[in-house]
Amino acid sequence: MGSSPVLVTRPGPRGDLLAAAIEAAVGAPVARLEALRLEALAETPEQRAAWLDFDHFRRVVVVSPFAAECLAEALDRYWPQLPLGIDYYAVGAASAATLHERLGVRVHVPPAEAGEDTSEALLRLGSLQRLAEEKVLLVAGEGGRTLLAETLAERGARVTRLAVYRRTPLDPSPALQACLAEGDYRALVVSSGEILEHLARWCADAALNQPLIVSSARLATLAGKLGFRAPVVASGATPAALAAAVADACDPQEADVDQDDLEKG
Repeated sequence: MGSSPVLVTRPGPRGDLLAAAIEAAVGAPVARLEALRLEALAETPEQRAAWLDFDHFRRVVVVSPFAAECLAEALDRYWPQLPLGIDYYAVGAASAATLHERLGVRVHVPPAEAGEDTSEALLRLGSLQRLAEEKVLLVAGEGGRTLLAETLAERGARVTRLAVYRRTPLDPSPALQACLAEGDYRALVVSSGEILEHLARWCADAALNQPLIVSSARLATLAGKLGFRAPVVASGATPAALAAAVADACDPQEADVDQDDLEKG
């Protein structure tokens, strides 16, 4: 098991950042397990109407970094200068950072005392409790959870939910399918319920006993229902938080030795 990799399932460039963080923290090999492809959707009449009337919204909520990217791309086309008076919200720190970098806006995120970046945590913000007749734009992917839209509507908001991208599940390569079946990896890192459910079909008993690093208590609960026996909840979904959880789950003495050997080599 000493040379077995940590499996990282986060797609795209953000997966590269996570892999680098884990390599630095653990000193172990990391393998990318691309289980999901993100694809921006072609603009629909509903989307175009929302972008043109963007200044009519009082609050804008994005659920993921890719949703934030898609929103920024659209606003670059339609609004050379952003309208004032809109409050922006993001489920996680990475989504907030994307909005800030691309649009230069201040972004509300889940309160620190919530302890995790989830839709449930975001909904605890005081500014989202009473939304009588306020127009709220929710930018997300196809499908997914309905909690945000339903809860905001229950609190009085007039919610427009736009799907701006799709998630396409990808089957692991034969080599990685074997890794999952045999549990031949140091830890599996998952920050998406959709990815976890997708990969569970290849996880035999050996894999179910291996450390599974997840980004929220909700995912840990899902993992338990799927049969995983050793879920570890990271303090968040950031690369630093997930890498720290991997380091804690792995043998730190063994990881230190591996890192020393790499430096000497």
